[in-house]
Amino acid sequence: MASETEDIKYEESFIKNTRGLKLFTCGWLPTNKEPRALVFLCHGYGMECSITMNSTARRIVKAGYAVYGMDYEGHGKSDGLRAYIPNFDHLVDDVSTHYTTICEREENKWKMRFMLGESMGGAVVLLLNRKKPDFWDGALLVAPMCKIAEEMKPSPFLISILTKLVSVIPKWKIIPSQDIIDISYKEPEIRKQVRENPLCYKGRPRLKTGYELLRISNDLEKRLQEFSLPFMVLHGDDDKVTDKAVSQELYKVALSSDKTLKLYPGMWHGLTIGETQENIEIVFADIIGWLEIRSDYGNDRFESELKHNNDGFIIKE
Repeated sequence: MASETEDIKYEESFIKNTRGLKLFTCGWLPTNKEPRALVFLCHGYGMECSITMNSTARRIVKAGYAVYGMDYEGHGKSDGLRAYIPNFDHLVDDVSTHYTTICEREENKWKMRFMLGESMGGAVVLLLNRKKPDFWDGALLVAPMCKIAEEMKPSPFLISILTKLVSVIPKWKIIPSQDIIDISYKEPEIRKQVRENPLCYKGRPRLKTGYELLRISNDLEKRLQEFSLPFMVLHGDDDKVTDKAVSQELYKVALSSDKTLKLYPGMWHGLTIGETQENIEIVFADIIGWLEIRSDYGNDRFESELKHNNDGFIIKE
C-alpha cells in the first residue's frame, strides 16, 4: 500500500522473518528531492511505527531524509502474541536483516545510514551497533533503555520469584507495574491518543518479556563503553521510565569520538510526542540539527561546527 501527499510518499508492506512470522514495514520518502541520507526508526516497548512514530518520521522527511520503520514481532501490525518478546536477540536480528536490505538497494548504497531509537528502541540501536559496528553512520537515542528506572522494577525478592517461573508460565501477564502511559506522556491528550490506538499494548508485561527487558538492560549497562558510533542521547530530566543517569554514563564512557548529551529540564519520557508543542519543537530542532551536520560530514559547515567546541567532537549541552 502507498499514499502520497504534496511532499511525502508513504509506503507499507509485510516481510517474513526467519521464524515464519509476517512483520509490518513502512517508509516515508520525500517526493520532490533525492534523500540526503537514510533514517531508520526503532520504536519502544508496546508501541508501533505507523501511528505513534508517524509525526517523527514526517518531521525528518521534511528536512530531506528517507525514513523507514518496522513493527517488531508481537507489536503493532506484525504477527506474534501481543507484546511478547521470547528472545530479544531475535528481535534485533529481524531489524538488522530488514534495514540492511534497504541500505543495500542500488539507490541507497552510497547514502549515510542513521538510526533513531526511542526507549526500548534505544536498546535495539545499541545492539545493532554491537552486531555490525562498521555498518552504521550514527545514532539518535531518545530516552534509551540502557537501564530501567528503579521505581519501574519489582522488588529484588519478587524478581527472584518471577525469574523461577519464566520457563513455566512465560506468556502470563503477572508482572506488577505502573501505568507506563501515565508516566511517559506529559500531555493528557497524547495519553488519550495512545490509549485509543488499538496497535499499542496497554496490559501488564508478560513474564518472559519482562525477563528479556531486564536481561538486555543489565547487559547494556555493563557494556556501555563498547558503543562506538557517532551519537546524540536525549533524555528528559523528569523521566520515570528509563534512567537518565545511565544515559549520562553512556555519554561519559562510550568509545565514540563524536558524542552529544542533551538533558531537558522538566521533560518526561515521551520526548517526541508527549510534551508540550514548544518542548517538542526544541527536541526536533536538536534532532534535525544533529542529522544535518553529520549528513554533510566533512563539509565546511561540519568543520565550522566542530571549531566552536573546545572538546573537539565531544559536545555536551
